[in-house]
Amino acid sequence: MKRALVTGGNRGIGKAIAAGLRDAGLRVIIGARDPDHGQVAAAELGVEFKRLDLADPTSINEARPWVSHVDVLVNNAGILEDVPLFDDGTNFERSMQIMLQAPYELIRTALPGMKLRSYGRIVNVSSGWGSFAEGLGGGGAYAVAKAGLNALTMRAAQDLPATVKINAMCPGWVKTRMGGASATRSPEEGAETAIWLATLPDTGPTGGFFRDRKQIDW
Repeated sequence: MKRALVTGGNRGIGKAIAAGLRDAGLRVIIGARDPDHGQVAAAELGVEFKRLDLADPTSINEARPWVSHVDVLVNNAGILEDVPLFDDGTNFERSMQIMLQAPYELIRTALPGMKLRSYGRIVNVSSGWGSFAEGLGGGGAYAVAKAGLNALTMRAAQDLPATVKINAMCPGWVKTRMGGASATRSPEEGAETAIWLATLPDTGPTGGFFRDRKQIDW
C-alpha cells in the first residue's frame, strides 16, 4: 500500500485531500502542528497523525525518518496574513519557511525513497495569487511564497526521474478558515485536482500548474 503525507491535513482543503487519498486506497498520514486537532481529525478520517510543525526546522528534522518512506507528498499547509507586503514584519520569513523552505526540505527527504521504489507523486498546493499571469495577489508575503513554490515545482521537474511526478495546483476560492465564509467552493471541490495529481498514472503530466484538472499559466 502506498503511503501519502498531507501537510496541514487536519482541516479544510488538506483534510478533504486526505479523505480522498484514503478513499483511493492509500495509507494516509496527516501532518499538523497541533497534536490535539491533528489527532481528532485523524480519528475522524481513520488515518494516521504525525506532528509536523513546518515553521520549526527542528520538527522537520525529527520527521525525516518517516517522511523518507512516503510515496505521495502533498505540500498543502499555508498561512495568509492580510497585511501590506512591507508591513509584514516577521511573517515574511515565516511565510517563506512554511510555504517554500519546508516543502523543499520535505521533497528532498522523500525523494531518495521515491527514486528507489521507482514511484513518487508530489503535489504543491499553490494559488492563483502565486501566478504572475494572474497578478500575484493576496496579503503579505503569501503571493511571493506561492510564486516561489511554483518556481520550485517547475525547476524540480527538470531534475526528477520520469517515475516521480511533481505538479502545482490552485484549489480556487474555498470555504476554509483562510478562504472565509463567502468563498464559492467547498473543501472537497478545492481538493479534487490535488487528489487527481496525487494519483496520476505513469502517463500523467509533470512540471505543470493546474486548476480543475486543466493546465494554467504560471
